[in-house]
Amino acid sequence: MANQTLPRPAWLRVKLPSGENYRFVRKVIDEHKLHTVCESAHCPNMGECWGAGTATFMILGNICTRSCGFCAVLTGRPTELDWEEPERVAQAVELMQLKHCVITSVNRDELKDGGAEIWARTVEAIKSRMPETTIEVLLPDFKGNWEALYRVLEAKPDVVSHNMETVKRLYRRVRPQAKYERSLEQIRRTKEAGFRTKSGAMLGLGETQQEVLELMEDLLAHGCDVLTLGQYLQPTPAHLPVERFVSPEEFAAYERIGLEMGFDYVESGPLVRSSYHSERHVFPRRGENAAQS
Repeated sequence: MANQTLPRPAWLRVKLPSGENYRFVRKVIDEHKLHTVCESAHCPNMGECWGAGTATFMILGNICTRSCGFCAVLTGRPTELDWEEPERVAQAVELMQLKHCVITSVNRDELKDGGAEIWARTVEAIKSRMPETTIEVLLPDFKGNWEALYRVLEAKPDVVSHNMETVKRLYRRVRPQAKYERSLEQIRRTKEAGFRTKSGAMLGLGETQQEVLELMEDLLAHGCDVLTLGQYLQPTPAHLPVERFVSPEEFAAYERIGLEMGFDYVESGPLVRSSYHSERHVFPRRGENAAQS
């Protein structure tokens, strides 16, 4: 628990949000009554991304039915569904003239389809207004409701991401309402359906280097194309403590090893988050079959 009071290393310090683009994104988000994971999850890259005119939209409200030990998003009883939300997200994407956008959501376990219909309609609305915009969806696990997953896939996003978040041993502590094998199966099913797949994990929660490598092997075996690795940062004193700060050199080593293992793209660094530089992850860097070579 002593690690809670450790000062952040120099490589984890970021600039405060500012600039004209940042203010424009702020205005669009507020006027369209939207949520972003940038704010709700206390993302350290918000200033950089918003300053570049990009944001990760978070749909289905800002209250999650799960209580993961790492996540800053509010936990509780969600409000009713907003069926106009998909069109508002699409309007925001059009107003910002985004070439690429990322959509994520809270978990809505109280819904039979986990919110899949809203998910699909959001992707479809964006494609209708901005057919050239590429779309990454960062999906929940839908509690293993594969019909819900396939409903989202019917909308044909360009990249389908589902984060493992941590290594197998730590799942019960970090993601008590999730299942390691279920998340791997979701990635496998997505890949088998013909989609570009992506996943990510946080380091610094007590995992060993060997466990990180085993996670990477499991992801490759289930068809994951793109991997992101970043440093876990404790959002509040009520959340899991940081066990250690992983050095930039260790992150660079994971990137090198991941590419050698067969991932098509590995984004690995202290401030990396799933949607960070996500526009780079849309198209294969080394050919469609790189991850299986």
